[in-house]
Amino acid sequence: MNSAPKLRFGVWFDFRNPPQWRRSYEDIYAETIEQIVWAEGLGYEGAWLSEHHFAPDGYSPSPVVIAAALAVKTKRMRIGTNVLLLPLYHPVRLAEDCATVDILSRGRFELGVGLGYRPNEFEGYGIPYHERAGRTNEALQIIRRLWEGETVTFHGKYYHIDGARIEPPPVQRPRPPIWVGGLVKAAARRVARYGDGVIGAGIRGIYEAARIEMAEMGAQGRDPDKLRVAEGMLWLVVSNDPDRTWHELGANLLHVFQDYAPGLEKAGMGKLMPYPKDAAELRSMRYVNIVTPEEAVAMIKHHIAGMPAEHFCFMTVPPGLPPKVMYPYLELFANKVMPHFR
Repeated sequence: MNSAPKLRFGVWFDFRNPPQWRRSYEDIYAETIEQIVWAEGLGYEGAWLSEHHFAPDGYSPSPVVIAAALAVKTKRMRIGTNVLLLPLYHPVRLAEDCATVDILSRGRFELGVGLGYRPNEFEGYGIPYHERAGRTNEALQIIRRLWEGETVTFHGKYYHIDGARIEPPPVQRPRPPIWVGGLVKAAARRVARYGDGVIGAGIRGIYEAARIEMAEMGAQGRDPDKLRVAEGMLWLVVSNDPDRTWHELGANLLHVFQDYAPGLEKAGMGKLMPYPKDAAELRSMRYVNIVTPEEAVAMIKHHIAGMPAEHFCFMTVPPGLPPKVMYPYLELFANKVMPHFR
């Protein structure tokens, strides 16, 4: 296996605005973008954007639009999606939009994709839920070819394209990185066939499965040792006083799990995330990590051990809190944790 690449730390956002703490969306978006620019000055090297639709808490539905705003506000950090719900997009339109973001950022865009799991999102877009895997597989093939400069004719089960060629093309060559997320074996096959790397939080299983898939593909596949990793944790907050921080953030972190759990249940994936009744129960479940700097260093080293992780990000602002609340925690992480990985 190749030696481990440099580890870039990144911030990860969903721009939520829960009804019980509702503020103006204009302020939330402006303050969050301001925080990302500030984080770049501290040494954070990535900004990652998630996506959902029709969410009562305003979970961002438009990560590519936000990525374009960040492209002109930042100078050095990578800008990526973690993850974009690919089956809800037409691949030619998406390839054009993301190529434009790559141009605006002077070659700093990274595309991370997933299938999505909330049935109501597919219902709202008029796309059958059972088509999401097939649409994703076809879209990945089309986007890769377009970004690599081909004039694409493609006739699959879901997409029929004749003579598409995008202009202007992306800056990066042969194209921007494509990261693939997921939790099941089919996702590992998708990574092996269509992705440059695997992305998500707690992805060791899919990383190892994808390496096996790549090895089994033999001469028709790619080198498993070149499989890339963008790892993360849903919630990692570094604090000199974790008890006080739990008191400050607990109710807002609880919202994350009480919001996600019902959607996962409806999708038949209820075991992936707990449904705690209160913040104290959430803390006991250890799905949220509010730890000292020393504990964070050890945790991250353990998390990425044996994988060529080049990105590590974590959700940054608990829903309903003004971004300014997290400034001290982000600064502590930059000063006391990041230097251990330089």
